[in-house]
Amino acid sequence: MEKTKENFDVAVIGGGPAGMMAAGRAAKLGAHVVLLEKNGNLGKKLLITGKGRCNITQAEFDMKKFTEKLNGKKGKFLFHALSVFGPEDVIDFFEKRNLKTKIERGGRVFPVSDRSRDVLNVLAGYLKDGKVKIISEAEVAGFEMKNGKIECANLKNGKIYADNFIIATGGKSYALTGSTGDGYVWAEKLGHKIIALVPALVPIRVKEEWAKDLQGLSLKNIQIIVWQDGKKQETRFGEMLFTHFGLSGPIILDVSKKVGELLTKGKVIMQIDLKPALDTEQLDKRLQRDFTNNINKDFKNYLPDLLPKKMIETIIKLSGIEADKKINSISKEERKKLISLLKNLQLEASDLLGYDQAIITSGGVDLKEIDPRTMRSKIVSNLFFAGEIIDLDGPTGGYNLQICWSTGYLAGESAAKKK
Repeated sequence: MEKTKENFDVAVIGGGPAGMMAAGRAAKLGAHVVLLEKNGNLGKKLLITGKGRCNITQAEFDMKKFTEKLNGKKGKFLFHALSVFGPEDVIDFFEKRNLKTKIERGGRVFPVSDRSRDVLNVLAGYLKDGKVKIISEAEVAGFEMKNGKIECANLKNGKIYADNFIIATGGKSYALTGSTGDGYVWAEKLGHKIIALVPALVPIRVKEEWAKDLQGLSLKNIQIIVWQDGKKQETRFGEMLFTHFGLSGPIILDVSKKVGELLTKGKVIMQIDLKPALDTEQLDKRLQRDFTNNINKDFKNYLPDLLPKKMIETIIKLSGIEADKKINSISKEERKKLISLLKNLQLEASDLLGYDQAIITSGGVDLKEIDPRTMRSKIVSNLFFAGEIIDLDGPTGGYNLQICWSTGYLAGESAAKKK
């Protein structure tokens, strides 16, 4: 990169979704913008989101309901940003740029093409239209202050001068994509408080060895309940996946943050309800009917009517019922044991996988130190934040990318208007 003495209206640090949206919006309003990205290309993490399909946003258009999904009461911080650029606006943004979208189960919004590359191409075009100067392989080492403001960003072989700066460097998850937590270090040096960082939306290891036998098995329409000290802590309904280390899949990722918090206090039990549509009494009646209709079948040959094939051997072992036992010989106690396994299959969480497997980082720049109406720092007057670096996150399903779009758009708009 060549040294430059060029002065910009807005300098955006981080070429992820929040940074690209911020740079594009600022440029659209007439600001002279530079976007600094330490990778060779923009949007490296964006390309792998949604397994390469890119879950653009969540089709929840009620702001109150949307924000209730985010960090409890902290979600209210996003009200204004959503009112400026919410899920409907995001869908409209991409549709107007010829990227058709579709809504799938759970309100997940994807491009019709199922290609995250198409999402990135739209953003690249947005930056080009605004004549944003993009400097790749630009590693920021820190900032120089003057009269309580940031004067310039120091690069390895140059300085970037700007009237306003936006930090949108993401979190610490998937470090290979460039998310190494640099932004937290800079924010702290500039006087900001950083709320404790933890990996979130991350798979969970369990202690039970039998879980490994189910590796690759996906279960749909089941319920997961998280317990500690006999108290119900969290509940989710949907899809999960058994892996070689334990559990993954949408509902597991969603409860992982809570599980991580609870593990610091003690033992955490995860209860899987394989038949959530039936209560215990209803399930018992169903089994009694089934047993009556299959009296001469072996136990192992009846179970395919009740369970996925891959799960049969494990349930037989856990139930203690002999595989070749005839249905008409199964005792009431054995039937009750089977019901218990179907409604209350328990695993003990041992720990969470690390940042290299986490979709996002929870924690970040304290929301109390950011103006929610502008995304401007309350400590450094020409500094703005956007995206995952702030202490705000949500469940799977497009919520976290929407946080990036909304805060990026608002930060870019606010920085441009302040120029």
